[in-house]
Amino acid sequence: MKSPKAILFIIVFAQFCCTSLWFAGNAVMDEMILAFQLPDSALGHLTSAVQLGFISGTLLFALMAIADRYSPSKVFFFSALFGGLFNLGMMWEDNGLGSLLAFRFFTGFFLAGIYPVGMKIAADYFEKGLGVSLGYLVGALVLGTAFPHLLKEFAVDLAWNSVIIGTSALALLGGLLLFVMVPDGPYRKAAQQVNLKSAFQVFKDKPFKAAAFGYFGHMWELYAFWAFVPYIITQFNDYFPDLGFPVSLLSCIIIGVGGLSCLMAGYLGRRFSEKKVALTALALSGLCCLAFPFVFYNVHPVNFLLFLVFWGMVVIADSPLFSSLVARNAPAEIRGSALTLVNCLGYTISIVSIQLLNSLSEQYTLVYFITVLAIGPIGGLIGSQFKARELR
Repeated sequence: MKSPKAILFIIVFAQFCCTSLWFAGNAVMDEMILAFQLPDSALGHLTSAVQLGFISGTLLFALMAIADRYSPSKVFFFSALFGGLFNLGMMWEDNGLGSLLAFRFFTGFFLAGIYPVGMKIAADYFEKGLGVSLGYLVGALVLGTAFPHLLKEFAVDLAWNSVIIGTSALALLGGLLLFVMVPDGPYRKAAQQVNLKSAFQVFKDKPFKAAAFGYFGHMWELYAFWAFVPYIITQFNDYFPDLGFPVSLLSCIIIGVGGLSCLMAGYLGRRFSEKKVALTALALSGLCCLAFPFVFYNVHPVNFLLFLVFWGMVVIADSPLFSSLVARNAPAEIRGSALTLVNCLGYTISIVSIQLLNSLSEQYTLVYFITVLAIGPIGGLIGSQFKARELR
Protein backbone atom coordinates (compact mmCIF):
# COMPACT_ATOMS: atom_id res chain seq x y z
CA MET A 1 0.00 0.00 0.00
CA LYS A 2 1.48 3.33 -1.06
CA SER A 3 1.71 6.18 1.44
CA PRO A 4 -0.97 8.92 1.34
CA LYS A 5 1.66 11.41 0.15
CA ALA A 6 2.63 9.14 -2.75
CA ILE A 7 -1.03 8.64 -3.69
CA LEU A 8 -1.67 12.39 -3.61
CA PHE A 9 1.39 13.08 -5.76
CA ILE A 10 0.25 10.59 -8.40
CA ILE A 11 -3.29 12.00 -8.47
CA VAL A 12 -1.98 15.55 -8.73
CA PHE A 13 0.52 14.72 -11.48
CA ALA A 14 -2.08 12.77 -13.46
CA GLN A 15 -4.52 15.67 -13.12
CA PHE A 16 -1.88 18.11 -14.38
CA CYS A 17 -1.12 15.91 -17.40
CA CYS A 18 -4.73 15.38 -18.39
CA THR A 19 -6.10 18.87 -17.85
CA SER A 20 -3.50 20.24 -20.26
CA LEU A 21 -6.11 19.26 -22.88
CA TRP A 22 -8.42 22.02 -21.68
CA PHE A 23 -6.77 25.11 -23.17
CA ALA A 24 -4.64 23.40 -25.82
CA GLY A 25 -6.77 25.06 -28.50
CA ASN A 26 -6.54 28.50 -26.89
CA ALA A 27 -2.75 28.35 -26.78
CA VAL A 28 -2.57 27.98 -30.58
CA MET A 29 -5.71 29.92 -31.42
CA ASP A 30 -3.98 32.51 -33.63
CA GLU A 31 -2.28 29.77 -35.67
CA MET A 32 -5.53 27.82 -36.07
CA ILE A 33 -7.38 30.94 -37.19
CA LEU A 34 -4.80 31.38 -39.96
CA ALA A 35 -4.51 27.68 -40.85
CA PHE A 36 -8.25 27.08 -41.16
CA GLN A 37 -9.37 30.62 -42.07
CA LEU A 38 -11.55 31.00 -38.99
CA PRO A 39 -13.34 34.18 -37.91
CA ASP A 40 -11.91 36.18 -35.00
CA SER A 41 -14.89 35.11 -32.87
CA ALA A 42 -13.54 31.54 -32.95
CA LEU A 43 -11.80 32.16 -29.60
CA GLY A 44 -15.06 32.40 -27.69
CA HIS A 45 -16.84 29.70 -29.70
CA LEU A 46 -14.09 27.08 -29.40
CA THR A 47 -13.59 27.81 -25.70
CA SER A 48 -17.32 27.48 -25.13
CA ALA A 49 -17.37 24.21 -27.12
CA VAL A 50 -15.00 22.66 -24.57
CA GLN A 51 -17.16 23.97 -21.73
CA LEU A 52 -20.34 22.69 -23.40
CA GLY A 53 -18.76 19.27 -23.88
CA PHE A 54 -17.69 19.25 -20.24
CA ILE A 55 -21.22 20.20 -19.17
CA SER A 56 -22.75 17.42 -21.26
CA GLY A 57 -20.26 14.91 -19.91
CA THR A 58 -20.68 15.92 -16.28
CA LEU A 59 -24.46 15.82 -16.57
CA LEU A 60 -24.40 12.32 -18.06
CA PHE A 61 -21.76 11.11 -15.58
CA ALA A 62 -23.80 12.51 -12.67
CA LEU A 63 -27.17 11.14 -13.79
CA MET A 64 -25.67 7.70 -14.50
CA ALA A 65 -23.56 7.82 -11.30
CA ILE A 66 -20.56 6.69 -13.36
CA ALA A 67 -17.89 7.64 -10.81
CA ASP A 68 -19.89 6.07 -7.96
CA ARG A 69 -20.85 2.80 -9.68
CA TYR A 70 -17.55 2.04 -11.42
CA SER A 71 -13.89 2.23 -10.42
CA PRO A 72 -12.96 5.95 -10.55
CA SER A 73 -9.42 5.08 -11.66
CA LYS A 74 -10.74 3.22 -14.70
CA VAL A 75 -13.14 6.04 -15.52
CA PHE A 76 -10.22 8.48 -15.31
CA PHE A 77 -8.02 6.37 -17.61
CA PHE A 78 -10.57 5.88 -20.39
CA SER A 79 -11.56 9.54 -20.22
CA ALA A 80 -7.90 10.55 -20.60
CA LEU A 81 -7.46 8.20 -23.54
CA PHE A 82 -10.48 9.42 -25.51
CA GLY A 83 -9.94 13.06 -24.54
CA GLY A 84 -6.41 12.87 -25.95
CA LEU A 85 -7.63 11.28 -29.18
CA PHE A 86 -10.24 13.96 -29.80
CA ASN A 87 -7.66 16.62 -28.98
CA LEU A 88 -5.51 15.22 -31.82
CA GLY A 89 -8.48 15.78 -34.15
CA MET A 90 -7.63 19.49 -34.25
CA MET A 91 -4.68 18.59 -36.49
CA TRP A 92 -6.91 17.24 -39.30
CA GLU A 93 -5.97 19.26 -42.37
CA ASP A 94 -9.55 19.53 -43.66
CA ASN A 95 -10.89 21.09 -40.48
CA GLY A 96 -13.37 23.93 -40.56
CA LEU A 97 -15.04 25.73 -37.70
CA GLY A 98 -17.73 23.04 -37.45
CA SER A 99 -15.35 20.10 -37.16
CA LEU A 100 -13.10 21.98 -34.73
CA LEU A 101 -16.12 22.74 -32.56
CA ALA A 102 -16.97 19.02 -32.57
CA PHE A 103 -13.44 17.96 -31.60
CA ARG A 104 -13.31 20.53 -28.79
CA PHE A 105 -16.77 19.46 -27.62
CA PHE A 106 -15.76 15.82 -27.25
CA THR A 107 -12.47 16.76 -25.63
CA GLY A 108 -14.51 18.65 -23.05
CA PHE A 109 -16.92 15.74 -22.74
CA PHE A 110 -14.16 13.39 -21.62
CA LEU A 111 -12.62 16.00 -19.34
CA ALA A 112 -15.77 15.31 -17.27
CA GLY A 113 -14.18 11.97 -16.41
CA ILE A 114 -10.93 13.64 -15.37
CA TYR A 115 -11.36 16.78 -13.27
CA PRO A 116 -14.37 15.91 -11.03
CA VAL A 117 -13.39 12.23 -10.96
CA GLY A 118 -9.91 13.23 -9.79
CA MET A 119 -11.55 15.15 -6.93
CA LYS A 120 -13.70 12.11 -6.18
CA ILE A 121 -10.58 9.91 -5.99
CA ALA A 122 -8.92 12.40 -3.64
CA ALA A 123 -12.04 12.49 -1.44
CA ASP A 124 -11.98 8.67 -1.30
CA TYR A 125 -8.44 8.78 0.11
CA PHE A 126 -8.40 11.91 2.27
CA GLU A 127 -11.39 12.22 4.57
CA LYS A 128 -9.40 14.61 6.78
CA GLY A 129 -7.50 17.56 5.32
CA LEU A 130 -9.57 17.41 2.14
CA GLY A 131 -9.22 21.16 1.55
CA VAL A 132 -5.43 20.87 1.37
CA SER A 133 -5.63 17.80 -0.87
CA LEU A 134 -8.00 19.55 -3.25
CA GLY A 135 -5.71 22.58 -3.13
CA TYR A 136 -3.00 20.43 -4.69
CA LEU A 137 -5.49 18.92 -7.13
CA VAL A 138 -6.97 22.20 -8.35
CA GLY A 139 -3.43 23.59 -8.45
CA ALA A 140 -2.63 20.79 -10.89
CA LEU A 141 -5.64 21.79 -12.98
CA VAL A 142 -4.35 25.36 -13.08
CA LEU A 143 -0.86 24.31 -14.15
CA GLY A 144 -2.34 21.98 -16.74
CA THR A 145 -4.43 24.86 -18.08
CA ALA A 146 -1.38 27.13 -18.28
CA PHE A 147 0.98 24.51 -19.72
CA PRO A 148 -0.12 24.75 -23.39
CA HIS A 149 0.80 28.46 -23.35
CA LEU A 150 4.26 27.51 -22.09
CA LEU A 151 4.60 24.83 -24.76
CA LYS A 152 3.74 27.38 -27.41
CA GLU A 153 6.28 29.88 -26.04
CA PHE A 154 9.12 27.36 -26.28
CA ALA A 155 7.96 25.72 -29.50
CA VAL A 156 8.20 28.85 -31.63
CA ASP A 157 10.35 27.06 -34.21
CA LEU A 158 7.99 24.08 -34.38
CA ALA A 159 4.60 23.68 -36.04
CA TRP A 160 1.62 24.69 -33.90
CA ASN A 161 0.39 21.10 -33.87
CA SER A 162 3.37 20.15 -31.70
CA VAL A 163 1.42 21.70 -28.82
CA ILE A 164 -1.55 19.48 -29.66
CA ILE A 165 0.60 16.33 -29.85
CA GLY A 166 2.36 17.21 -26.61
CA THR A 167 -0.85 17.72 -24.63
CA SER A 168 -2.42 14.50 -25.96
CA ALA A 169 0.72 12.53 -25.02
CA LEU A 170 0.61 14.03 -21.54
CA ALA A 171 -3.04 13.03 -21.14
CA LEU A 172 -2.27 9.41 -22.04
CA LEU A 173 0.66 9.37 -19.60
CA GLY A 174 -1.44 10.77 -16.77
CA GLY A 175 -4.32 8.36 -17.37
CA LEU A 176 -2.02 5.34 -17.44
CA LEU A 177 -0.14 6.41 -14.34
CA LEU A 178 -3.26 6.85 -12.26
CA PHE A 179 -4.87 3.63 -13.57
CA VAL A 180 -1.81 1.51 -12.73
CA MET A 181 -0.78 3.08 -9.42
CA VAL A 182 -3.95 4.35 -7.68
CA PRO A 183 -6.55 1.71 -6.72
CA ASP A 184 -9.94 2.59 -5.28
CA GLY A 185 -9.66 4.58 -2.04
CA PRO A 186 -10.48 3.29 1.46
CA TYR A 187 -13.36 5.75 1.94
CA ARG A 188 -15.11 4.91 -1.30
CA LYS A 189 -18.71 3.73 -1.00
CA ALA A 190 -19.93 2.34 -4.29
CA ALA A 191 -23.47 3.07 -5.42
CA GLN A 192 -25.35 -0.05 -6.41
CA GLN A 193 -27.74 1.40 -8.96
CA VAL A 194 -28.60 4.51 -10.93
CA ASN A 195 -30.76 6.98 -9.00
CA LEU A 196 -31.52 9.95 -11.22
CA LYS A 197 -32.92 11.94 -8.30
CA SER A 198 -30.15 11.38 -5.77
CA ALA A 199 -27.62 13.87 -7.15
CA PHE A 200 -30.25 16.62 -7.35
CA GLN A 201 -31.77 15.87 -3.94
CA VAL A 202 -28.51 16.83 -2.28
CA PHE A 203 -29.38 20.48 -3.05
CA LYS A 204 -32.02 20.24 -0.32
CA ASP A 205 -29.16 20.32 2.17
CA LYS A 206 -28.61 24.00 3.05
CA PRO A 207 -24.83 23.83 3.74
CA PHE A 208 -24.32 22.00 0.44
CA LYS A 209 -26.43 24.54 -1.42
CA ALA A 210 -24.55 27.48 0.14
CA ALA A 211 -21.15 26.03 -0.83
CA ALA A 212 -22.40 25.34 -4.36
CA PHE A 213 -23.71 28.92 -4.69
CA GLY A 214 -20.28 30.33 -3.86
CA TYR A 215 -18.73 27.98 -6.42
CA PHE A 216 -21.16 29.11 -9.10
CA GLY A 217 -20.25 32.77 -8.56
CA HIS A 218 -16.57 31.86 -8.80
CA MET A 219 -17.16 30.00 -12.08
CA TRP A 220 -18.83 32.99 -13.75
CA GLU A 221 -15.50 34.77 -13.57
CA LEU A 222 -12.79 32.08 -13.73
CA TYR A 223 -12.85 30.58 -17.23
CA ALA A 224 -13.83 33.82 -18.93
CA PHE A 225 -10.81 35.47 -17.31
CA TRP A 226 -8.52 32.58 -18.32
CA ALA A 227 -9.85 32.57 -21.88
CA PHE A 228 -9.29 36.32 -22.32
CA VAL A 229 -5.88 36.65 -20.63
CA PRO A 230 -4.01 36.47 -23.99
CA TYR A 231 -6.49 38.98 -25.43
CA ILE A 232 -5.94 41.33 -22.48
CA ILE A 233 -2.15 41.26 -22.97
CA THR A 234 -2.52 41.73 -26.72
CA GLN A 235 -4.75 44.76 -26.17
CA PHE A 236 -2.25 46.19 -23.71
CA ASN A 237 0.52 45.73 -26.28
CA ASP A 238 -1.63 47.60 -28.81
CA TYR A 239 -2.17 50.43 -26.36
CA PHE A 240 1.57 50.57 -25.54
CA PRO A 241 3.15 49.48 -28.86
CA ASP A 242 6.73 49.90 -27.62
CA LEU A 243 6.37 47.24 -24.91
CA GLY A 244 6.00 44.04 -26.90
CA PHE A 245 5.09 41.86 -23.92
CA PRO A 246 5.36 38.10 -24.75
CA VAL A 247 1.73 37.02 -24.84
CA SER A 248 2.12 33.24 -24.44
CA LEU A 249 4.71 33.39 -21.66
CA LEU A 250 2.82 35.97 -19.65
CA SER A 251 -0.45 34.09 -20.15
CA CYS A 252 1.23 30.99 -18.74
CA ILE A 253 2.52 32.92 -15.71
CA ILE A 254 -0.74 34.74 -14.98
CA ILE A 255 -2.80 31.54 -15.19
CA GLY A 256 -0.18 29.20 -13.72
CA VAL A 257 0.51 31.27 -10.59
CA GLY A 258 -2.98 30.30 -9.49
CA GLY A 259 -1.62 26.83 -8.77
CA LEU A 260 0.45 28.30 -5.94
CA SER A 261 -2.50 30.25 -4.55
CA CYS A 262 -4.59 27.04 -4.48
CA LEU A 263 -1.99 25.43 -2.23
CA MET A 264 -1.81 28.52 -0.03
CA ALA A 265 -5.61 28.65 0.23
CA GLY A 266 -5.76 24.99 1.24
CA TYR A 267 -3.38 25.52 4.15
CA LEU A 268 -4.97 28.84 5.14
CA GLY A 269 -8.38 27.16 5.12
CA ARG A 270 -7.08 24.51 7.51
CA ARG A 271 -5.75 27.17 9.92
CA PHE A 272 -8.58 29.69 9.79
CA SER A 273 -11.74 28.54 8.02
CA GLU A 274 -12.36 27.19 4.53
CA LYS A 275 -15.45 29.37 4.29
CA LYS A 276 -13.70 32.59 5.32
CA VAL A 277 -10.69 32.07 3.06
CA ALA A 278 -12.89 31.15 0.08
CA LEU A 279 -15.12 34.20 0.49
CA THR A 280 -12.10 36.49 0.94
CA ALA A 281 -10.58 35.26 -2.33
CA LEU A 282 -13.94 35.66 -4.07
CA ALA A 283 -14.23 39.25 -2.83
CA LEU A 284 -10.67 40.12 -3.92
CA SER A 285 -11.19 38.75 -7.43
CA GLY A 286 -14.43 40.72 -7.69
CA LEU A 287 -12.53 43.89 -6.76
CA CYS A 288 -9.99 43.11 -9.50
CA CYS A 289 -12.83 42.99 -12.04
CA LEU A 290 -14.07 46.40 -10.97
CA ALA A 291 -10.61 47.96 -10.73
CA PHE A 292 -9.46 46.77 -14.15
CA PRO A 293 -10.35 49.95 -16.17
CA PHE A 294 -8.49 52.21 -13.76
CA VAL A 295 -5.44 49.93 -13.60
CA PHE A 296 -5.26 49.51 -17.38
CA TYR A 297 -4.93 53.23 -18.06
CA ASN A 298 -3.30 54.63 -14.93
CA VAL A 299 -0.51 52.40 -13.65
CA HIS A 300 2.99 51.59 -14.84
CA PRO A 301 3.12 48.60 -17.25
CA VAL A 302 5.07 46.52 -14.73
CA ASN A 303 2.46 47.25 -12.08
CA PHE A 304 -0.23 46.30 -14.56
CA LEU A 305 1.41 42.88 -14.99
CA LEU A 306 1.67 42.49 -11.21
CA PHE A 307 -2.04 43.30 -10.99
CA LEU A 308 -2.83 40.56 -13.51
CA VAL A 309 -0.65 38.10 -11.60
CA PHE A 310 -2.50 38.96 -8.37
CA TRP A 311 -5.83 38.56 -10.17
CA GLY A 312 -4.62 35.20 -11.51
CA MET A 313 -3.97 34.11 -7.92
CA VAL A 314 -7.22 35.19 -6.27
CA VAL A 315 -9.49 34.18 -9.17
CA ILE A 316 -8.80 30.47 -8.52
CA ALA A 317 -7.82 30.38 -4.82
CA ASP A 318 -11.39 29.76 -3.65
CA SER A 319 -11.98 26.81 -5.99
CA PRO A 320 -10.49 23.97 -3.87
CA LEU A 321 -12.18 25.32 -0.74
CA PHE A 322 -15.64 25.51 -2.29
CA SER A 323 -15.07 22.02 -3.76
CA SER A 324 -14.03 20.74 -0.33
CA LEU A 325 -17.18 22.20 1.25
CA VAL A 326 -19.30 20.65 -1.50
CA ALA A 327 -17.63 17.23 -1.09
CA ARG A 328 -17.86 17.21 2.70
CA ASN A 329 -21.52 18.15 2.68
CA ALA A 330 -22.50 15.42 0.19
CA PRO A 331 -23.32 11.84 1.27
CA ALA A 332 -20.36 9.51 0.61
CA GLU A 333 -22.34 7.16 -1.63
CA ILE A 334 -23.24 9.95 -4.08
CA ARG A 335 -20.21 12.21 -3.52
CA GLY A 336 -18.88 11.62 -7.04
CA SER A 337 -22.23 12.41 -8.63
CA ALA A 338 -22.74 15.50 -6.45
CA LEU A 339 -19.30 16.89 -7.29
CA THR A 340 -19.87 16.15 -10.97
CA LEU A 341 -23.28 17.82 -10.98
CA VAL A 342 -21.97 20.96 -9.27
CA ASN A 343 -19.16 21.05 -11.85
CA CYS A 344 -21.77 20.68 -14.61
CA LEU A 345 -23.80 23.64 -13.39
CA GLY A 346 -20.69 25.73 -12.75
CA TYR A 347 -19.36 25.19 -16.24
CA THR A 348 -22.78 25.97 -17.71
CA ILE A 349 -22.50 29.36 -16.02
CA SER A 350 -18.98 29.78 -17.45
CA ILE A 351 -20.28 29.38 -21.01
CA VAL A 352 -22.72 32.25 -20.48
CA SER A 353 -19.95 34.58 -19.24
CA ILE A 354 -17.53 33.56 -22.01
CA GLN A 355 -20.10 34.12 -24.74
CA LEU A 356 -21.13 37.41 -23.16
CA LEU A 357 -17.52 38.64 -23.24
CA ASN A 358 -17.13 37.31 -26.77
CA SER A 359 -20.17 39.31 -27.89
CA LEU A 360 -19.16 42.46 -26.03
CA SER A 361 -15.61 42.30 -27.44
CA GLU A 362 -17.03 42.83 -30.92
CA GLN A 363 -18.86 46.03 -29.89
CA TYR A 364 -17.06 47.65 -26.98
CA THR A 365 -13.58 48.35 -25.60
CA LEU A 366 -12.09 45.51 -23.58
CA VAL A 367 -11.20 47.80 -20.68
CA TYR A 368 -14.83 48.36 -19.76
CA PHE A 369 -16.67 45.19 -20.77
CA ILE A 370 -14.35 42.99 -18.67
CA THR A 371 -15.98 44.47 -15.54
CA VAL A 372 -19.11 42.35 -16.14
CA LEU A 373 -17.12 39.47 -14.64
CA ALA A 374 -17.76 41.09 -11.24
CA ILE A 375 -21.35 39.81 -11.45
CA GLY A 376 -20.13 36.34 -10.43
CA PRO A 377 -18.17 37.21 -7.28
CA ILE A 378 -20.88 39.62 -6.12
CA GLY A 379 -23.62 37.01 -6.64
CA GLY A 380 -21.51 34.28 -5.02
CA LEU A 381 -20.80 36.44 -1.97
CA ILE A 382 -24.45 37.33 -1.53
CA GLY A 383 -25.58 33.71 -1.85
CA SER A 384 -22.92 32.27 0.43
CA GLN A 385 -23.24 34.97 3.08
CA PHE A 386 -26.98 34.41 3.23
CA LYS A 387 -26.30 30.87 4.44
CA ALA A 388 -22.80 31.46 5.78
CA ARG A 389 -23.65 30.33 9.31
CA GLU A 390 -24.72 26.96 7.91
CA LEU A 391 -21.52 26.18 5.99
CA ARG A 392 -19.81 23.36 7.88
